[in-house]
Amino acid sequence: MKRVLTIQDISCLGKCSITIALPVISALGSETVILPTAVLSTHTMFKNFTCKDLSDQIEPITRHWKDEGVTFDAIYTGYLGTAEQIEQVKDIINTFRTPETLVFIDPVMADNGKLYPAFDMNYVERNKTLCGIADIIVPNITEAALMTGMEYREEYDEDYIKEMLSRLNDLGAKVSVLTGVCRESGMTGVMGYDSTADRYFTYQRKRIDAAYHGTGDLFSSTCVGELLRGKCWQEAMRIAAEYTAITIDETLKNPKKPWYGVDFEATIPQLISMK
Repeated sequence: MKRVLTIQDISCLGKCSITIALPVISALGSETVILPTAVLSTHTMFKNFTCKDLSDQIEPITRHWKDEGVTFDAIYTGYLGTAEQIEQVKDIINTFRTPETLVFIDPVMADNGKLYPAFDMNYVERNKTLCGIADIIVPNITEAALMTGMEYREEYDEDYIKEMLSRLNDLGAKVSVLTGVCRESGMTGVMGYDSTADRYFTYQRKRIDAAYHGTGDLFSSTCVGELLRGKCWQEAMRIAAEYTAITIDETLKNPKKPWYGVDFEATIPQLISMK
């Protein structure tokens, strides 16, 4: 059985980060080891949430794993709360990585043209160095614009996306994938570039007029799980995009309208059987 280490925060209530990564990757057949960077009472869309930073626990935990001879087939990072944690994660990757280890980075830090309030440009610069040691990175267009120095645009053409992907690969990753790419009106999806094969990949589907917290985590976790099931990165991205959309559709049917996250629990059986 393949083993994945996922490094991100854990919200006790709310569907995001580790509370998505652990069940989704496990359902896809890989052992999922967690390294929480912080514990929150709820995710940050709730008011008055509590947060306990766990930076001081990261080194003792990973040192114990090293002493036990633990190895990982993949290392997957999501939201990291501080620039210092990015440096800790780079050390973990350097410690546990082998030639066969997949390093998958979701540089969660911005959306809709703006950095999240807790971050600054120093955080962006640190994230660039983290993405530089990855095999696959999956930023959204805002995150990619910040890391490449390109202007953020809500309307763009294919040349803009291709240039952004090229600049992302220049950071060092083998495969760069942009999420939330709209190639034509009413559609959304992903576009990626594999620098080693000089090959682009695009997947588009009908845009759903709804937004939920945690859908990026669902997409990334599904990608990682499918990659470890033996799918190529293009197929993993296609399945992840499709599954995220299916889950949003399912959530919209919920009469309680759970604004704080998607009902991925109801769609996991579909994910397991997707091809």
